[in-house]
Amino acid sequence: MNAQQRNLTGQELTVQQQSLVAVSALTATGDLNGLKEQLNAGLDAGLTINEIKEALVQLYAYCGFPRSLNGITTFMTVLEDRKTKGISDKQGKEIVLTSDSSNKYEQGRKVLETLTQMPQARPAPGFGEFAPRIDAFLKEHLFADVFDSDVLTYQQRELVTIAALAAMQGVGPQLQSHIKMGMNTGITTGQLAQVAGLIEKSVGRNQANSLRKLLSEPAIPVIEPDMMVRISEIEIVPEYLEEYTSILKTEAAASVKIEPGVIAIFPMFQQLNPTQLRIIEIYANKAAYRSHLQTPHFQHYKTSTLKMVKSLKLVDMESIDKETIPEIFRKLK
Repeated sequence: MNAQQRNLTGQELTVQQQSLVAVSALTATGDLNGLKEQLNAGLDAGLTINEIKEALVQLYAYCGFPRSLNGITTFMTVLEDRKTKGISDKQGKEIVLTSDSSNKYEQGRKVLETLTQMPQARPAPGFGEFAPRIDAFLKEHLFADVFDSDVLTYQQRELVTIAALAAMQGVGPQLQSHIKMGMNTGITTGQLAQVAGLIEKSVGRNQANSLRKLLSEPAIPVIEPDMMVRISEIEIVPEYLEEYTSILKTEAAASVKIEPGVIAIFPMFQQLNPTQLRIIEIYANKAAYRSHLQTPHFQHYKTSTLKMVKSLKLVDMESIDKETIPEIFRKLK
């Protein structure tokens, strides 16, 4: 229990804790490409194999078996790839379970009392009385079986849980409960605000704002006053059409994936005249657009397609209803 009660001493999350947050958020949202990058970053930062493994196992209770299993499979691939490159990662503390199978419910109930710092009735009021089996699963399995391994401290487990819930939609009450539990383990409001920043970077500003709201922190506007919306009208030399579209597709995908300030780059062509292309471009602000112009992927696109473009017209647009824009992109998820 002493190991479980270790508190964070500083106001900043460590690099390892930041990696746990990012890994948890990306697992919860099913972003396996982003997850692969963060798993590598976490191992490079000093997280052990068993620490990451425990986090991915725990996440099944919050985002389901499919996301958890996909995360574990991705982790296996990452470890194999690192092994072939000669990278030796630390296995870490052995995973040993000591649950007393004679009364797991009571064991889980006591763990929950430690996390909430409140008495826990048997069964839990409300949902536990209505559906006793879910109350049993919660106590006997999650807070007894899963939390029994001290490879992760309670504090680390709460960071994992908070990150996953903050990355998902529709779980506000559970997120609020775990924020309180996390603070009971020593996580500070400043560190939780840092979690929100990591969620914004790995998932999106809307989800980060859901956490900020519960922390009574100011939300960061999704639509900024100097947001840029542009339509590029392009005519391509016919013999270069296939090559151009291939280069454009790669550049657009890289821009949206890599650049936080690129909200959308959506290329299209006219059905009756495929050499006539239109690209809807949306940037969070003018600074994001200027940064985009300096990226290697855009520079490659620009220099390699000069001879392919017959004409180019850039039409800057102004949104009539900026408030609806986030709803449009939310529906595409």
